[in-house]
Amino acid sequence: DLDFPHVVQAAKTLRHRTNPKTGRVTRQTGHAITDMTSAEASPQLIGRIARAQWGIETVHHVRDTTFPEDASTIRTGHGPENMATLRNFAINTLRDAGHPSITAGLRETSYTPFTRPLVLLGLPLTCDAT
Repeated sequence: DLDFPHVVQAAKTLRHRTNPKTGRVTRQTGHAITDMTSAEASPQLIGRIARAQWGIETVHHVRDTTFPEDASTIRTGHGPENMATLRNFAINTLRDAGHPSITAGLRETSYTPFTRPLVLLGLPLTCDAT
């Protein structure tokens, strides 16, 4: 008797996370809904699906922390996709240049903002107008 269209199952997940630096354990309760029956989705499968979501989140972690993407006010048209593409381009360019820390790479690039990005991209610093 769940008040969501097409929902067949609801699941409650309990997550325990230990901070490796402090050893502090935090607990979080999450909820999931699915249109799969219990025969199609066992508790083990639902658990694997829930854990797989964290794998996706690790991919977005750099964009969420270095470029506060979740706080972006760009919400219309192709703006969100375009900005995600530009952020990914910046991250990949800095990684290709050997920066293990994207934050440090952005900081270093900002010291000479009119030349360093061009150098990273392998573009010439001067333009022949002839």
